[in-house]
Amino acid sequence: MRWENLFADLAAQQEQLEREERRLEVAEHTRAERGQVHLLARLVAAEGGPLRLRVAGVGRVEGLLRDTGTDWLLLDHGGTLSGRGRELLVPLDAVAAVEGLPIRAATEREAGRRLGLTSALRAVSRDRAAVRVHDRWGDHLSGTIDAVLADHLELTRHADDAPRRAEEVRGRVSLPYGAVAMVRRL
Repeated sequence: MRWENLFADLAAQQEQLEREERRLEVAEHTRAERGQVHLLARLVAAEGGPLRLRVAGVGRVEGLLRDTGTDWLLLDHGGTLSGRGRELLVPLDAVAAVEGLPIRAATEREAGRRLGLTSALRAVSRDRAAVRVHDRWGDHLSGTIDAVLADHLELTRHADDAPRRAEEVRGRVSLPYGAVAMVRRL
């Protein structure tokens, strides 16, 4: 009888060790999988929801996430699910922190092929929209994006409330993409 109790006890200990080993393997596998998740995949999963960002040179920015690209995101600042506010185009490398992301990440298929920052800036330029471009050092310039080039954009400066007319132009400035923290439609 004592031998049977000893063997039963050893078998129970072995079972407990195997269960603990499986639990640790699952936990390690989960950590490894989560280690492969990119910020962009979580942003894609958050589309349509509210986010709070900390942006270099700008500070805290809040809004509804409307769209994402390979290296940018578009926030609707001051908008609601039924109406739009001001659009904020933010390069991902200017984002210091994001609050409000879901745990879930989009799959590669959901993320799909996305456009880059220059494509988004070309769309703004095509619209001839007045914008305020914030740099990563806390300054900003207002005007119209006239050209989106290989590594910089060309901004024709004018007052926020003035159209881009020859008599309103205050000059032109070239801004390297690495200096841009946020582009806000006015």
